[in-house]
Amino acid sequence: MPNVAFYTLGCKVNFYDTEAIWQLFKNEGYEQVDFEQTADVYLINTCTVTNTGDKKSRQIIRRAVRRNPDAVIAVTGCYAQTSPAEIMAIPGVDLVIGTQDREKLMSFITDIQDDRKPVNAVRNIMKTREFEELDVPNFVGHTRAFLKIQEGCNNFCTFCIIPWSRGLSRSRKPESVLEQAHQLVASGYKEIVLTGIHTGGYGDDLENYRLANLLSDLDKVEGLERIRISSIEASQIDEKVIAILNSSPKMCRHLHIPLQAGDDEILKRMRRKYTTSEFAEKIRLIQEAMPGVAITTDVIVGFPGETQEQFENGFRFMESMNFAEMHVFPYSKRTGTPAARMEEQVDDEVKNERVHQLIDLSERMQASYARGWVGSILDVIPERDGKALRAPGVIAGYTDNYIQVVFNGDPSLIGKLCRVRITDSGVNECQGELFEVLDVVTPSVAMQA
Repeated sequence: MPNVAFYTLGCKVNFYDTEAIWQLFKNEGYEQVDFEQTADVYLINTCTVTNTGDKKSRQIIRRAVRRNPDAVIAVTGCYAQTSPAEIMAIPGVDLVIGTQDREKLMSFITDIQDDRKPVNAVRNIMKTREFEELDVPNFVGHTRAFLKIQEGCNNFCTFCIIPWSRGLSRSRKPESVLEQAHQLVASGYKEIVLTGIHTGGYGDDLENYRLANLLSDLDKVEGLERIRISSIEASQIDEKVIAILNSSPKMCRHLHIPLQAGDDEILKRMRRKYTTSEFAEKIRLIQEAMPGVAITTDVIVGFPGETQEQFENGFRFMESMNFAEMHVFPYSKRTGTPAARMEEQVDDEVKNERVHQLIDLSERMQASYARGWVGSILDVIPERDGKALRAPGVIAGYTDNYIQVVFNGDPSLIGKLCRVRITDSGVNECQGELFEVLDVVTPSVAMQA
């Protein structure tokens, strides 16, 4: 039996794509092996968000070539899309396929195995207008199913290369999304995470059908208990989306809404589509529609030209937002983006100091949010058992508002909906005690004990 090994760099969308590609190999009779083992085919799914991502991708490609010089080395993903010539120049690379045409991958690999002629299959992504249909019927080792509904981005933020690696926004057909959702529920998944490069842009290329329509239709899927949005831009959350958040008990009380900067001048230079006041008002409306919602965010520190005063403005704004968590990143130059050519690049030492200040703020806000739920009873879907946690007799999973809870329980409860009382809080996880196991489930509404 032929075998294949995968290595995935970058975001959740890349991990979804790798799972989808694995289905293609599995359908052709392949066995999957660990990347550090000898394989017949190595597939590297690359990232290009930063120059460091490019470098890491090249290192992994060379590692695969050293592992088995006779193997087919196939490279896909964002770096492959933007820089195919660089990758083809690495000795031992057989196939570069980018972020489209992956359905042709097995045909390319068969041809390469026959004649060993390297293939550059990358074409202009900006001309692509169709969503690439790649299904994942099962996620091994995961109790949450990911469902990719959208590809590409139309925003062209000055720091970001993604539109050039993923193309313009393209939506999966509603009937295809719903069919896949039904299949995932039939496979036993109670929670589906909607994912994409610019998820909130779903439907921009469809006629009279937007994200709110899709959420409404998914709400009607029998057996689906939780619908989670992986990430969404504040500018894409309109009145209709807020209405669904308010009316659907299946919508998870957790939204990841990237802020990127808390100063209006920096937001303008980033080419973001909102001001801090507009962002704050959108968060207020969401919190009003969905009490107790956890709002998490992304922040870039040290964007070119960021002064100490602008950083402090941003710090105060973020503090006022009471986020449940912030993912903090130092600005990193990305060759080919407008921001990389901007003057007044911020010194690395200054960036690192500011990063630490915001991480400290994030941990304080995270602890504060978690403390507010002590004594409440929440629904948890356990994902890990005592073996994974290195603590026998306990299991852990997430509430709908994305609090990780560790509590006493048997591994047989993995993937089931459990009602848990929160007994203690922390920055990264809370402690709880099992209240009841729900066989027939009504979606979670927090109850005060």
